[in-house]
Amino acid sequence: MATTPNDVSNSTGSLSELEQMQERLACIEAAISRFVPEGLVHLLGAQSLTELRRGQHLETTMTVLFTDIRNFTQQSENMTAAQTYAFINDYLGSMEPAIEANGGFIDKFIGDAIMALFPRSADDAVQSAIDMLNRVENGNERRQRKQPLPIHVQHDRRIRQSRLPTRIGIGLNTGIVMLGLVGGMRRQELTVLSDAVNLSSRLESMTKTYGISLLISEQTLYNLQDPQRYCVRFVDRIRVKGKVQPHSVYEVFDADPAALREGKLKTRHAFEEAVAYYHLKEIDQAEPLLQACITEVPDDQPAQTYLSRCREYRATGIHHATGEVGSELAWRDEFLVGNPLIDEQHQELLVHINDLAAKVATGNFVGIDDIMQFIGRYVQMHFETEEVIMHRIHYPHLAAHVQEHRSFTQRYLCLADDIAQQRHSRLYLGFQIQLFLFDWFANHTTRTDRYLTRFIANQTDRLVSETAASPSRCAAPP
Repeated sequence: MATTPNDVSNSTGSLSELEQMQERLACIEAAISRFVPEGLVHLLGAQSLTELRRGQHLETTMTVLFTDIRNFTQQSENMTAAQTYAFINDYLGSMEPAIEANGGFIDKFIGDAIMALFPRSADDAVQSAIDMLNRVENGNERRQRKQPLPIHVQHDRRIRQSRLPTRIGIGLNTGIVMLGLVGGMRRQELTVLSDAVNLSSRLESMTKTYGISLLISEQTLYNLQDPQRYCVRFVDRIRVKGKVQPHSVYEVFDADPAALREGKLKTRHAFEEAVAYYHLKEIDQAEPLLQACITEVPDDQPAQTYLSRCREYRATGIHHATGEVGSELAWRDEFLVGNPLIDEQHQELLVHINDLAAKVATGNFVGIDDIMQFIGRYVQMHFETEEVIMHRIHYPHLAAHVQEHRSFTQRYLCLADDIAQQRHSRLYLGFQIQLFLFDWFANHTTRTDRYLTRFIANQTDRLVSETAASPSRCAAPP
């Protein structure tokens, strides 16, 4: 049959409508992608939102980043609405590339705050945070060059406040998080559920207390491939809601101005020793070390904070610390993870860690080398036991768990060497045992190992259920 001009016209019209519809759908998808993290959708195994279903979820190890602008409310009071939105969009737009370039994605904006997730590694998150801080500083310098404050308005406080350099604080924490789609039938959203999120937000808030830019948790530190790559120092121990054992937090100061960074590196050991003495209430030993740090580095805000705390303690008896510092960690039911073999090894390991702590506390170093060598061998045996189990069951958090083992081994070897050589005072060595043995044991056991044993239990229950539901391979007797 011959094709008529009318047929060609109808066909062309249909193709045009189809192309327009496809173009419209592409625009809608592009618009939606600006509101929903594409990285989160992909992590859940979907290519688009239409493939997701309520309750769909994933449990994985991630580093969570929280950041916000210092004194933004005060600054915005001196801006018009248009100026405020122009400023905040310029800032958020400059932060986005630093996050995405390091394998992260923005989960949400909360006013001037950003929550971002890094699924690949803790190193990605730390490098992103450093890049963000550098971008902020570069932006401050660029604005100052382009728009210096005219002399005739420099006395105006409101104008000065609106033109203050931008300062941000960042908190990082690494842990196992649950990602998923939550909500009702009409309103749903992708979100992250985990106490890892709460701690990262708290660390961001703590940067204000110490006048610094970047704080990371001990979990993030233990998940770094090579912590020596970064400028890091111990800052504090904090109590986490719902946990008995305190957690250590650390400052990363790679993005500080060069002179400040070099000064902190030079005084790092003196500062950490002073912080240890403060926590031990040995104020007479803490104060001179802090004063020496400030003399060397006048802009060292955490050193100034701790010196003020020393003086406050002398004057009022108020001590800003968790209080759990001692030469023994008693076994608690909280440490039971539910696997008889792992629990038995944990209990025996803690006995020998307490023996080591007691030796250091009393200054009795006789036989201490044997104890340290035993702990080193026992830890390796215990780690190998756990890792064999994890490989056997295809544990999804294997890489992060093993990295914590490797990080502990490296730190233990350094601590054992310091103890053997008696490089520091008994008090300081005892505090290091508190951080790297007691705190690590308690937090690793109640968090990382508990996830492992819960996974083992779930796998066992699933296999039992599948076995009970499957038909028997043996024929029924006649």
